[in-house]
Order: sequence, then C-alpha cells, then structure tokens
Amino acid sequence: MSDISVSTLLRAEGVGKSYTLRGRRVDVLRGVDLAVRGGEVTALVGHSGSGKTTLLHILGLLTPPDGGRVFIGGADGAPAVDTTGLPDGALADLRRSRLGFVFQSYNLLPQHTALRNVVLPSLGRRHESEARARALLARVGLAERADHLPGELSGGEQQRVALARALVNDPPVVLADEPTGNLDTESEEMLLGLFRELADEGRAVLLVTHNPAVSAAADVVHRLDKGAFTTPAEGVRTDTAAAERTETGSAE
Repeated sequence: MSDISVSTLLRAEGVGKSYTLRGRRVDVLRGVDLAVRGGEVTALVGHSGSGKTTLLHILGLLTPPDGGRVFIGGADGAPAVDTTGLPDGALADLRRSRLGFVFQSYNLLPQHTALRNVVLPSLGRRHESEARARALLARVGLAERADHLPGELSGGEQQRVALARALVNDPPVVLADEPTGNLDTESEEMLLGLFRELADEGRAVLLVTHNPAVSAAADVVHRLDKGAFTTPAEGVRTDTAAAERTETGSAE
C-alpha cells in the first residue's frame, strides 16, 4: 500500500445544496464545513432527510454542490485538488484514483463473480489487478468465495466484496453510505473492524449512518440536522484511546 499521510484528505468549505419541490425551494445543505482526516473513522449521523447522504454524494464527487468547494487530498504528499468547475472526465479520474465507495445496496454486478466485481474498477494491468483483487478478497475473509456470484453470497459477504472493490485502486479516502444497514450483528462487527484497520493504515474513512453502534466505533462524529451541523466544525471525538495514542506520539 502507498504511504498515505495522516492529514486532511477530504474537505468541504461552505457546501450548500437545494432542490425545488412543488415550486418551493428546499435547502438540503446550508454552508457545511467539514474536514475528514487520514487515520480516523468519521461518522455522519442524522435523521432521515437531514442531508447526510446528499453531503456524502457531494464529497464523493457524484453530485455537484450549488455553492462552496470540495477539496480532495492525495497520497504521498500530493497537494489537495479543488474540484470546483472540473470537467466530468477529471472528476471521474479523481473518483477512481482517490475515492473508494461502499454502498448499502452493495451495487455488485450479478452476472460477475466476486473476483470480477473487485477487478472491474481497477486502473492497473489485468494480471496485477487480479492478483490485488485476490489479495483483497483474502483480507476481507473471502478468498474461498472469489469464484462465487453475488447471489450465492450472504449479505455480509456481498458487503465485504463491495469493500474489497472500493480498495482495488488503493484510495486514500473510503466513503460508505449506511454500510451496515442490511447486516446481522456478526457481519456488522466484522465490517467495522475492517474500517478500523483501514483508518489505522492512515486512510480517511467516512461513514454515513443512523446506527448507534457504528457512530460509537468512530473517532469523530458529526451530527447533521436540517442541512447544518449541530456540533462544532471539528466534530465530537469519541475514541479516547485514539486521542491517547495521538498524545503519546506527540510526546515522543
């Protein structure tokens, strides 16, 4: 894996988004500022309609904001990229190289095996990509299921395939939308453990959730209500052990 620096890898400044519903303007997001750092699991929480999924899609360069800016940081000291006004092709390149997505509904192609689903987004050469895909499936505990179709896998297994797919291009940022929403407790705990491992490697992990178990496992929690944060811009830190590790490192 590349050396991913522990720094702000994803940043929103004054992000706003509105829609027109039955002739009336609805403000979904209102001037949101957010910094997502490498080495941390960050959770976005809020009730349905609070704007958390819209914010995730904007941060993931899937939906343009009406106002504000989104900056994508890079690995190996690469400077942050201001995504404002970039053409679709450049945005697609950033999504492929710097962002990994995990969706609640998995979004696996049913006609392809687990291995093929992981390989498909790869930017590498075919042989190298397949080797990496097999290694990632082994990492998520699915080495023996590589040749199975999604329909032959449990929900937890499908979500782990989706996580392996998100990692195939070694992105510094991983985004997940309600990743445990369809999972049993055992699968949920396994997936949260994998997200923790990714953060410990220096990646920035951002989870949208309404699940208290997921937010409790995060280092930083931001709560959205009516399109704005109800907590300070830096969020609420929940992982005392992580804070202690940071302090110890600083002391050294």
